[in-house]
Amino acid sequence: MSPLPAAEHRVAVDVVTIALDETGSGAGSPVFLTLRRPRDPFAGDWALPGTLVRPDESLESAVLRILGDGPGLPRPRHLEQLATFGGPRRDPRGRVFSVSYLALAPRPAEVRRTARWWPVEAPPPLAFDHAAIVDAALRRLRGKLSYSNVAYGLLPDTFTLSELQAVYEAVLGHPLDKRNFRKKVLALGVVTEAAGQRRGPHRPAQLYRFRDTELVVLDDVIPV
Repeated sequence: MSPLPAAEHRVAVDVVTIALDETGSGAGSPVFLTLRRPRDPFAGDWALPGTLVRPDESLESAVLRILGDGPGLPRPRHLEQLATFGGPRRDPRGRVFSVSYLALAPRPAEVRRTARWWPVEAPPPLAFDHAAIVDAALRRLRGKLSYSNVAYGLLPDTFTLSELQAVYEAVLGHPLDKRNFRKKVLALGVVTEAAGQRRGPHRPAQLYRFRDTELVVLDDVIPV
């Protein structure tokens, strides 16, 4: 383990990528991506994808670099800065400030052997203060579901209202009233009808899409 020079403060980025694991019914369960650390500190432990920011790159460029070059995850559908973690002893090598990000994807991507998706409700022991970063990301996502269209990051281009509700229920961890949910979503204009229907064992269901594929804060709240 190579310590940083005593007077040097470094900036890192760490990314909580959340997706919904396919279960065969409903939206699945929320999972997040980790990497096995190849070297000290915490060699062999699971950690969030992260890196020290290079002198010539922006924070977001560093995030996209580690998501693309590391676990092989394509650019997420939604990416936002989460919080800064700067505890003096969070990194045994020296003072490292971590700017964390929340990334959303509809489905877990295939990753290399040294990477793994974990259920957010059953995480492994994580290196550094990454457990706190995951908790902060989940709180942020759950809160934003009620007052924004952030669910677009967890869904494909088109979906049914039942599939949209299943995403909310999977992330929040509790059922929602179907009638109230649909009424509010349609009244707020979050989604609009798309061409086609989803056919299954029951009657065909109308497909929808989000009006915006970037974050929009709503005028009212969705009952969650």
